Amino acid sequence: MGLLSWSIINLFLLLQLQTLVVLSQNVINGSVLVGESLTASESRQFSSSWRSPSGDFALGFRKIRPNDGFTLSIWFDKVPDKTIVWHAQAVNTTTGLVPAGSKVTLTADGGLVLTDPRGQQHWSSSLPPSSSSVSRGLITDTGEFGLFSQDSGVALWSSFDHPTDTLLPTQSIEIGKNLSSRLTETSVKKGKFRLHLGDDGNLQLLVLNSKTLAERDVYFQYFETNTKEPNPGTRLVFNQSGYIYVLLSDNSTRVAIKDVSVSSRDVYLRAVLHFDGVLAQYSHSKGEGSNGWELVLAVPENICRVINPDISVGNVACGFNSICSLEDTQRPKCQCPERFSLLDASDEYGDCKADFEMQTCGPSNNNTYELIRVDRTNWPYGDYQMYKDYDEERCRKACLDDCFCAAVVFGDDRVCWSKKFPLSYGQRSPNGENYDSRNSYTLIKVLKGGVVADAPSAKDRGKDRDWLIIACSVLLGTSAFVNFIFLALYGRSKKAKKKPNQGGDIGVATAVELNLRVLTYRELLAATGDFMEELGRGAFGIVYKGFLKLCNDSEVAVAVKKLDRVAQENDKEFKNEVKVIGQIHHKNLVRLIGFCNEGQSRMIVYEFIPHGTLAGFLFRRPRPSWENRRRIAIGIARGILYLHEECSEQIIHCDIKPQNILLDEYYNPRISDFGLAKLLMMDQTHTLTNIRGTKGYVAPEWFRNSPITSKVDVYSYGVMLLETVCCKKAVDLDDDVILIDWAYYCFHNRRLDDLIQDDLEALDDMETVERYVKIGIWCIQEEPRMRPNMRHITQMLEGVAQVHDPPNPFPYSSTFSSGPV
Repeated sequence: MGLLSWSIINLFLLLQLQTLVVLSQNVINGSVLVGESLTASESRQFSSSWRSPSGDFALGFRKIRPNDGFTLSIWFDKVPDKTIVWHAQAVNTTTGLVPAGSKVTLTADGGLVLTDPRGQQHWSSSLPPSSSSVSRGLITDTGEFGLFSQDSGVALWSSFDHPTDTLLPTQSIEIGKNLSSRLTETSVKKGKFRLHLGDDGNLQLLVLNSKTLAERDVYFQYFETNTKEPNPGTRLVFNQSGYIYVLLSDNSTRVAIKDVSVSSRDVYLRAVLHFDGVLAQYSHSKGEGSNGWELVLAVPENICRVINPDISVGNVACGFNSICSLEDTQRPKCQCPERFSLLDASDEYGDCKADFEMQTCGPSNNNTYELIRVDRTNWPYGDYQMYKDYDEERCRKACLDDCFCAAVVFGDDRVCWSKKFPLSYGQRSPNGENYDSRNSYTLIKVLKGGVVADAPSAKDRGKDRDWLIIACSVLLGTSAFVNFIFLALYGRSKKAKKKPNQGGDIGVATAVELNLRVLTYRELLAATGDFMEELGRGAFGIVYKGFLKLCNDSEVAVAVKKLDRVAQENDKEFKNEVKVIGQIHHKNLVRLIGFCNEGQSRMIVYEFIPHGTLAGFLFRRPRPSWENRRRIAIGIARGILYLHEECSEQIIHCDIKPQNILLDEYYNPRISDFGLAKLLMMDQTHTLTNIRGTKGYVAPEWFRNSPITSKVDVYSYGVMLLETVCCKKAVDLDDDVILIDWAYYCFHNRRLDDLIQDDLEALDDMETVERYVKIGIWCIQEEPRMRPNMRHITQMLEGVAQVHDPPNPFPYSSTFSSGPV
């Protein structure tokens, strides 16, 4: 081999060695010095981690799914699948993930600090205010990462003290702390299950409200250790022997979750609260020839059998009308019965909907329905009628003759149990077994003939495809904007006509006229990548980001709102209201692109607005500029004025708040969700009473059975105007202040500078500040007739109308807040 070849090889080896040195510099025996950082990278060459002394564990950036962002994690580094045991959830992103190029840095004052490529902070280890400076970090062979000061061996912060969904040997949970399940198997967001050690010392597995996922909204507990007085639990311990128990206050008594132990000497151990609610312990051999993670225990033993008859839920793990069966892994599997399908095709653990028109209590039509048999399956609750000493024929006839009957359970005991929709707690026994000693089975009522609407034939699809090719050929000669509108609105017209529930009476001419696109569920499923990237949640449903393809294979970004509170039975009303919204065009309103009205799926598709919500803009530090805030306040007022007075028919928004104001590429305000209030079920307004007692954005007349007029939007705008002036939230629990009370207190006592504190730009324009505060106080008057209309408000904001001193907005209240304490 020549000298040149040896030189190249040596240079290559030297570069590789330098790379290894760079990736491990200053990380000796798991110790990390202040100033060290790691960067999220798609390339293995530039991806690095901090490893424990034995190499068993590592901290760095990992991907849950190939096409998603990164999560800062700790994982088993010697296990083939690199199982994650802890993760940081990025708080300023919808997925909890960060993009490539993000960095975690060990700092003296903040500990671990996670930033994106633009330098925006997304997470930090949040050291106590009075703590010493960090001098080093340490990742141990137990999988714990801790932060230490120069002169102390006690961790200032530890990953073990802030668990996510996993426990490791030597780790414990103190009173008041949780393990939180993930939202799904491939998500790092928190889900609806908690393993919680309560203040009373009782260890529980809890189900939260799946809509809010709020810790306070607990539905019920489905497991407990009952470790309460007189000898309550003090902490949950996972020891090195693999024994998981609650240590009681006498420091000697131990109550096991399940009496199983496995030494961690020769195996890796972990306990994880899965997204489906099963708390499972696993072992993994440290030697070669491992069989992977093997189940040690599962709590509860059969989650499909967990029930709470006092609360109507589909199942702990599965949704309404779904059937839960236990797999060999002791994890649940959810399936829809025959003639049913998932309400949300991306959520296999969700509710099941009927693929047929359910029976109603109109003229007798029992001859159009039949009962299909489902063996080894039961819905043990929700009975409303029982017939004794019936044979199967009489049981079938009783259900077919009863318009309320959705299903019956029948068995050898000759008892016939009638049930209504939706069916709850569906469970299926394993093959060869039955769920009880009665050898029972279920008969479900379905429409004869099955599905209502058939899919388009291959011939139809071919015609559509031919038409699309011709259309694209013609349209590519025109502007991209015209191409998008014409193709998006007209290109699916034949399919829209064939499928009665995909737009129905919104025909081609109407669609073209309104610039609306009629979309199928499958199209939006593909456009959003199975509804992966969540942009936000609200009273109407969840919003996802997506990309709709144009005929020239380019894409346009959209926001897809899945409406979960629309009156499903009123199809015509939905389409009429979409028509109304589709006719509305204003520079301060978000533009509607299209909709989906297929089966029970109702979705609205808007243009994607890039700079997020006004809430994220206002409540950050440093404050946004005073001039931008003034401009945004006026823009919002003009948008609401258009809805109230300049549309073909008046639209009352009913949910004006910073979360429903989006900012476009030029930071112009764009009101979203306008008109959706009309699409809600009649009882939707009752959900607003959930915030009774906090003076948020809801006008008082909601609670008085008074007529709801456009003045409810005026009230909400007034609250938001005060937020815009102060850059403070309407209700700030940290400062213990209700903004509208405090604003009037400051105005009444001539202390307006207290409202804006160190906002130098606003302090230089106190004349405008005072005018805006007075307008806000006029808007929040308890009596609707005292509030100005939006036209007058706009004139006052623009300085063309005089603003008089407002009266006390709370004439029936004896006190008001004096501000933060």
